[in-house]
Amino acid sequence: MSMSVPVVGNFRQVPEVAQAGCRITERPENDLTDYAQLLDVIDVGICAVDRTLCIRSWNAFMAAHSGYGSREVIGRPLFELFPELPQDWLKERFDRVFDLGVPSFTSWEQRRYLFSFPHNCPINGGVESMQQDTRLLPIKDELGRVVQVLVCLFDVTDAVLLHHRLAETIQVLEEERQEQQQLIARLAETQEQLIQSEKLAAIGQLAAGVAHEINNPVGFVMSNFRSLEHYVEGAFTLIELFDRHIDVLPAEARAQVARLKQDMDYEFVANDVRALVAESRDGLERVKRIVSDLRDFSRVGETDWQWANVHACLDSTLNVVMNEIKYKAKVVKAYGDLPEIECMPFQLNQVFLNLLVNAAQSIRERGTITLRTRTEDDHVCIEIEDTGAGMTPEVMKRIFDPFYTTKPVGKGTGLGLSVTQSIIGRHQGSISVASTPGLGTTFTLQLPQRHTTAM
Repeated sequence: MSMSVPVVGNFRQVPEVAQAGCRITERPENDLTDYAQLLDVIDVGICAVDRTLCIRSWNAFMAAHSGYGSREVIGRPLFELFPELPQDWLKERFDRVFDLGVPSFTSWEQRRYLFSFPHNCPINGGVESMQQDTRLLPIKDELGRVVQVLVCLFDVTDAVLLHHRLAETIQVLEEERQEQQQLIARLAETQEQLIQSEKLAAIGQLAAGVAHEINNPVGFVMSNFRSLEHYVEGAFTLIELFDRHIDVLPAEARAQVARLKQDMDYEFVANDVRALVAESRDGLERVKRIVSDLRDFSRVGETDWQWANVHACLDSTLNVVMNEIKYKAKVVKAYGDLPEIECMPFQLNQVFLNLLVNAAQSIRERGTITLRTRTEDDHVCIEIEDTGAGMTPEVMKRIFDPFYTTKPVGKGTGLGLSVTQSIIGRHQGSISVASTPGLGTTFTLQLPQRHTTAM
């Protein structure tokens, strides 16, 4: 495709646009008017400058937007008429076109405009500077020398405004997409928490049922054992009484009794039976206590506010998790004098369980878990301190985030401390943590003595 445009004031020489630029050729005099009219009707700014950067052509578009007619600008220096132009940058571009004979181009994204022309924006009705794309084309003579540079100015303001609007819309859509992604993630977390809560509730119901079923046989075993203990003690009383009167027996009978006692090691058996009975009674009492604690602990779903003893809750939970702790740590109790508090004791059991299990799991070989309690104003404070591995500041920042865990895959859900924080918040209390890597961790709970407003 080729295009011919006039490049001098009287339009006697016309450049033809070729791939490398424009070439000046002679045209019949009667064709020049058509070229001038063509330049004036196209909606593109066109002007040309010579080697001295003086203006040699100026179409109607340039006249309309600059306020200068062609008679006012032809032959005058470009930078004298438009001092606001980026002179150093533009002169470098002109020199490149003159010296190399190749076109140059700039877009509004690189430089919003060359000529500071006002533009009436039909889109928003405002007046803004015209945004421009610019092409600099070499105009060559018959010998191939660049004699002028044709400046083509394209008004792209409306497209730029639409581009900005599109970019803003895309930004809004992206923000909405991110919000939706966050909402989906929160919903997934909530769903997972609900699933875990349902699992805990199901396990609690199962544990309550098992505890109830165990409690019945334990009850009659305890009753039978008390009778057995009474019978054994009566039997030994009878034997002791018999021993005091053994002298009335004939010598042969006394010898048989002595041999029988020697064969069965009677003295050891007599002492050991009493010890076995006492230990078995203690064991049954402990089973009964654990079953009772398990039955109480399994009622974590209850939401009734009650007056409860914090020490009883701690001891009950310790009995339930002692198997997890006893091989890892020694438990030290430093209980203060605490009043009863209004709380949901079975949910506090869940809190103590999570913290005690975490404390035990943080101890690699053997350590100590210390439980401290005290009162501060109208609050009770519970500290659970361990001598475990401790945590770094980066880990401490995230320990209450749902599903965050430092445990190996399959060892934890990352919900324990999140649930703990939620329960403490429901009790209008607070939970804080202090930890030093390699030295251990201390969780401090503060709970009000009286519940004031339902959460």
